[in-house]
Amino acid sequence: MPTPATRAGRLLLVPTPLADVAETPLDSVLPRASIAAAAGLEHWIVENAKTARAFLGAVHAVQPLRVPLQQHGMAVLPKHGRLDAAALRAMLQPCLDGADMGLMSEAGAPCVADPGALVVAHAHELGIPVVPLVGPSALLLGLMASGLDGQRFAFHGYLPVEAEARDGQIRLLERESAQRRQTQLFIETPYRNTAVLQALVKTLKPSTRLTVASNLTSPHAAVHTRSVAQWREANPNALEKIPCIFGFLAS
Repeated sequence: MPTPATRAGRLLLVPTPLADVAETPLDSVLPRASIAAAAGLEHWIVENAKTARAFLGAVHAVQPLRVPLQQHGMAVLPKHGRLDAAALRAMLQPCLDGADMGLMSEAGAPCVADPGALVVAHAHELGIPVVPLVGPSALLLGLMASGLDGQRFAFHGYLPVEAEARDGQIRLLERESAQRRQTQLFIETPYRNTAVLQALVKTLKPSTRLTVASNLTSPHAAVHTRSVAQWREANPNALEKIPCIFGFLAS
C-alpha cells in the first residue's frame, strides 16, 4: 500500500478506436471527456508503444497534449508470460508517487480479453484508484448490432486452435446456448478468422443464428446475422486480417 504521506494517483483505463486512427476521426468514436483525460496524462502502460504514440498523435490533433509526446513515459506489457508483483509495482510507480497514469489497449476498451486486467488487479492491491473512461467496446457494439439475446450472454475469449478441440468446444457452447437461451461471444486472431467461420458454419445446427461483426466503427464496418443454413448458402471465405467479433444463439 502507498504510504499515508503519498496519495496515490489514479489509473485511468483509456479506450482507443477499434479501427485505425488514420481511418476514423477520433472525436467520432470517443467522447471529448475521454480525449481530454488522455491529453492530460504523461505516464502510460501500453501493449504497443508505436500504436500508442499514433493514438496520442490523434489525441493531440483534437486537444493539445499537456506535455510533448516525446516526454511521455511508456511501460510496455510483455506479449507472453505473466508479470510478477515487483514488475507490476514498478510499472505502477508513477501512481504510487501521486501521478495519474493511463492504461491503453491495442484497440477498444482495456482489460477485456486483454493483458491490462492483470495491471488493474495489482492496482487494486496497491490501493490505486481505477477509473474506466468511456469509449468503444467491440464486444458490446457487436452484441448490440447482432439481434441476438442481449439479456443473457457470455464471452469466451478464443476458441481452441486445434480443429478437433475447436469443433468440440463449438458443440458444447451451442448446447449451453440452447439450454440457457444464452448468446455466445468470442473473438479470434484475424489471420484465423476464415478458418473459424468455416468451422462454425460446418459444425453448428442449421437453425442456429450466427453473427459476424467486422471492422466496427470504421468506414468498412459490417454486421451480418443469418441462420447457419443461410451462411452455408453464402459460402463465406473472405474474413482474413480484419478484426471480427463472432456470436451465435441456438434455438
